[in-house]
Amino acid sequence: MENSYIFNELGERREDYFRAIAPPIIQTSNFAFDSVDDLRKAFEDEYSTFLYSRGLNPTTDILRKKLAALDEAEDCLVFNSGASAIFAAVLANVSSGDHIVSVNKPYTWAQKMFDNVLPRFNVTTTYIEGRTLIELEEAIKPNTKVIYLESPNSWDFSLQDLSAVAGLAKEKNIITICDNSYCTPLYQKPIKLGIDLVLQSATKYIGGHSDVIGGVLCGKQKMMKNIFDSELLNMGNGISPFNAWLLLRGLRTLPVRLERISKTALEVVKFLKNQEKVEEVIFPYDRDFSQYELAQKQMKGAGGLFTVVLKVSSRSQIVQFCESLKHFLLAVSWGGHESLVLPKCASLDPEEFDAHNREHRMIRFYCGLEDADYLIADIEQAFKKMEA
Repeated sequence: MENSYIFNELGERREDYFRAIAPPIIQTSNFAFDSVDDLRKAFEDEYSTFLYSRGLNPTTDILRKKLAALDEAEDCLVFNSGASAIFAAVLANVSSGDHIVSVNKPYTWAQKMFDNVLPRFNVTTTYIEGRTLIELEEAIKPNTKVIYLESPNSWDFSLQDLSAVAGLAKEKNIITICDNSYCTPLYQKPIKLGIDLVLQSATKYIGGHSDVIGGVLCGKQKMMKNIFDSELLNMGNGISPFNAWLLLRGLRTLPVRLERISKTALEVVKFLKNQEKVEEVIFPYDRDFSQYELAQKQMKGAGGLFTVVLKVSSRSQIVQFCESLKHFLLAVSWGGHESLVLPKCASLDPEEFDAHNREHRMIRFYCGLEDADYLIADIEQAFKKMEA
């Protein structure tokens, strides 16, 4: 299906809303019925109609259709955050006594779920680097029900061979879940590679304006309906109509934003690789990246997120550099119009900093929609202040 059709036409029933170009926000909590029998049918299968906006809503429905088509999935659910999408996807596929294999150091709230929540229900997790199939095979147990992937992750951008992992999982009847927030469906399609469930934080590139939070989960229709009937409705974590509308608005410009952001990131990466104070730049589409060939094989692009390892001997140098930047905001997340930096040492107590620990010297950069020369000049002046 052509992306232009998906972004501009799919799911848009303009004859239903006064031929308006932009779909309306159907800001209602519930929906009326013409007969008791129609209401009864809605109670029996809420997934087939509009009953209550905690479940389905016409504005959200347009967004679901577009996102499913982009992922080349049968169906899609949209949640009020990426963390909600992760929680629902995992919870729907495990029971007491089950085992999960997860990539090492996944997204914070995924790891908190694995470490703090699921053990209360006798569900255990084994963490692996995930770069080799042998490592995965050795981690699988007879009670393994889920393999949880992030490819790439959002700090060192480790990849998993998604086709190979999916093939092994299918042989063993294990559900695969992949967080695709880094790539979006434009730059990677895990479902085409055999993954069962693909999720992403819509807060990032889908929204694109840093003004809305949301999560996306795509997969086969039967699985989506099961999750809707249980996890989504029970936890009440579906997205609001207004936020769905904001995501629809952001989705319109996703291709042009990603193209601009990717081009800028490549220019900034090239500059940083030649700086004296930089030990390494970690970026999946850089030829020096350790898994560059795999990135080229299963990704179509790499967006604006990359990590820089600085050559420094103290935390204060990192702090001085980050606080000297004028056009990179000091903040979490990524995917919006604005450029950001996030130093790893911000998650450490000052006395914990160890200059010999490479991770402690990492700074995550995100390039937004600003001109590359504008951002490079900002980095240059921050380096000079760090040296002073």
